[in-house]
Formats: sequence, structure tokens, C-alpha cells
Amino acid sequence: MGETEPTTKTRHRLTGALAVLFWIGVWQVASMAIASEFILAGPIDAACALIRLIPSSAFWEHVGFSTLRIVGGTVASYILAIALASLAWRSRVARTLVSPALSAIKSTPVACVVVVLLIWFGSVNVSAIAVFLMALPGVYFSMLKGLDELDRHLVELFDLFRARTVVRLCALIWPGVMPYLIAASETVLSMSWKAGIAAELIGVPDGSIGERIYQAKLLLETADLFAWTIVVVALAWVFERAVLALMRGSWPALGRWAARRGDAADASAPRDTHLAAEHLVVGHRGHAACPALDMNMHAGEVLCLMGPSGAGKTTLLDTICGLLAPLDGNLRIPTDTRYAAVFQDIRLVDELSAIENVRLFATTDTDARAMLAELLPDDALDKPVRELSGGQRRRVELARAFAAPADIVALDEPFGGLDRATHETALAFIARHRDERILIVSTHDEGDALALGAPILRIG
Repeated sequence: MGETEPTTKTRHRLTGALAVLFWIGVWQVASMAIASEFILAGPIDAACALIRLIPSSAFWEHVGFSTLRIVGGTVASYILAIALASLAWRSRVARTLVSPALSAIKSTPVACVVVVLLIWFGSVNVSAIAVFLMALPGVYFSMLKGLDELDRHLVELFDLFRARTVVRLCALIWPGVMPYLIAASETVLSMSWKAGIAAELIGVPDGSIGERIYQAKLLLETADLFAWTIVVVALAWVFERAVLALMRGSWPALGRWAARRGDAADASAPRDTHLAAEHLVVGHRGHAACPALDMNMHAGEVLCLMGPSGAGKTTLLDTICGLLAPLDGNLRIPTDTRYAAVFQDIRLVDELSAIENVRLFATTDTDARAMLAELLPDDALDKPVRELSGGQRRRVELARAFAAPADIVALDEPFGGLDRATHETALAFIARHRDERILIVSTHDEGDALALGAPILRIG
């Protein structure tokens, strides 16, 4: 029988603690062998010095001085790095201008940077500025990489449903970039303390931890030097663990918060939309997917697309929804038209529940639970959708498409993975909730057209 996760974590912590005790023992033995506190104070000597320092107000003033500047510089670097990476993600010009400068900063030795900063700014805030410059490139390049690697299909989903900025940030961008930021932070957060203390050792600002370490070195107070070093290591460890815990704990909490807010700035009823296509040619990279098509639809009308796999049904739906540009012909749809869709491939935020996935794009007054209850068993509504079957996930997408405010709904093989009973349930759901929307359904079953009372457009 395999170990449970808590047991594994306990074993790792115990192993780590034993390793630390082993090296403390080696340190103590080495100190005893050298037998000179001036050359190598042992852990007991360092502990005694630390116990002597902690009760004094001066100790906490020094800790506060350095902590304020190092943490402040780190936070400022994260804010600017995330802003610059977001700008570079959207603008190739910005990426071209910013990346070389940050690459140069990343390659410059900290000591050289500190010397220049001392000349320009003096010693009081040199640690804050040094930390800021050290952390900036690491966070920037990681954030930019995360943005570049966002799931293209989810980006299309959020674009098509016109998700508001807060929903996009909390449920798409943050979970996408978070692994990259965490990986960078595991290095940057501890390095920020090393860079900050190094800057203080060079600049020796009054009232800093770096000043106390420098003074301990001059006076050969080796035990004090080790005591202050232990303080720095402890502060760096606590800071790193706190920030990483905050990052890891933010997801999926942020997504759930965004889902509770609801979306759709424009929550009005479906409009009197029309769709007209004349000799419309759709395809990819200049290659037509099917012969030219003509269509003319108004609010409340339904059309079923039928044809063999690869005939161009998905390409046509993507073109109607604005995800692809037509190759030729005319496609006329009002510019303010709102869309919703069920894509051929499943596109859900896996860490969120069925209800939360629907609420991300639904209006605040939509009863997502009631809509989902028409399609799913009660015990599936609050589970993360990654735990649902393929057919259940497909039904979540169907509910999401009709919960969102839309004038045109495109359903690309929405009944895939459904047995006959759930297929009929889904058809009945569509009939109840289609309202005055234009509805276009890609299907292989002529019975779907009959059930929806829809004409068939054969493609291919």
C-alpha cells in the first residue's frame, strides 16, 4: 500500500531536519577541533550570541531597517516586472526594447551595481535598489514565458465570451503564469536577501544588518558574525515560504472569487441579430476548407451543419465567431454581436467546479445551479470538472454557452460522448434555453435537426 501525502510530507520534513542536525554536528566538531572562537565559532557559541542579541532594541531596529528595504525592493521589482512583461506580451516593440536592457542587468555582477548605486544614491537605500535590480530580470522573463505559454484554446474561449478583465486575470492569466512565477520566486526571493545584505556590506549603511556583520568582522566577533548570518538565513527562509505559500494558496481561490462575481458587462437579452454570408470561402492559411457557402439567418433561427469529418464545419463556425478571417466572399454580422460556443474540443478551467465554470461567463442573475441541474446529477455540480466524465464535461460546456449573454451560439458537435438518454436531455435543454438567439449546430445526426426544427446545410 502506498504512503499517503501527509505521511510523505512528514517523512521529508524529518529527513530534512536530520540533515540539518548532521551539518550542525559537523560544524560543532570542526569548531572544537580548531579550538579557536576567533577563527571558527561553533553553533553553541553562535546560539549564545543570538540569545544575547535578540532581547535588545538595537537588534530589532537593525532587523527592521534591512527587512523594510529588502522586502520593499523585492515587491517593487515584482510589480514593475509583471507590468513590463504584460506590456511586452502585447507589444513586440516593447519586447524588443525591454528584453536587452534586462538581460544586461541580469548579467552584471551585484558588486559592480552596488558601487555605482553608492555613487548615485548613497548608502541608506542601496540595498533596496540593488535587490530591485537583481530580482527584476528573473521575474520579468519568467512572467513573459508564462504569458507566451498560455493555453491557446483557453485564450480563444475567454476572447469569444468577451470575459471581463477581472475574470480573465483571475481565471486565465494567473493560473497560467503562476507555475512560472513560483519557479522563479524559489530562486529570486532567497537571492534578494543575499543581494541586499551584500549591498549593505559594501555600503555599510548605519542601522543595517550588513553594518553589524561588518563590525563583527572588524572586531573578530566571530560568534556575532555567525549569529547575524543565522538571522539573515531565517529571515530569507520565512520570507520565501510566506510568499510561495501566498502564491500557491491563491489558486483556485481567485478563480472561485471571480466566478462568484459573475461576468458579462452587457447582460441584456439576445438582440435582433442577423447573419448573412454570400459566396463565403473559409479555410486556413489560404487553403479553402470547403466550397463557397451562402447563409442568411435572423434572431431565433436554428441551422444544423452536416458533413463528413474534415469537411469544414468547425472552420465555418470559427469564422462566424470571428476566430478566423474569411478567405473570400462576404460575411455580414453586426460588430457588437455577442457570441457563445461549445467547441469541438473540451475547454474548461479544470480546477474549478461545474457551477464555477458556468458562472465565469454568466450574468450575475443567472441561476447556474438550476441550469446545470437540468443536465447533471447533483453530486457533480460542485466537483472540480477534472473529476467529471467526458460526457459530463461536455454538458457543463453546454450549460455555459446558454448561461452567457449571447446573440449567436455556435455548437460544434455538442453531443459527443453522450448516450442516447443524455443526448435527448441535451436537445430538450437547448430547446428550452435558446430564446431568440441565432443557433448553429454542427452534428452528424439528422435527428438533431428534426428535434430542433432546423434546416440542414450540408458541407463537403
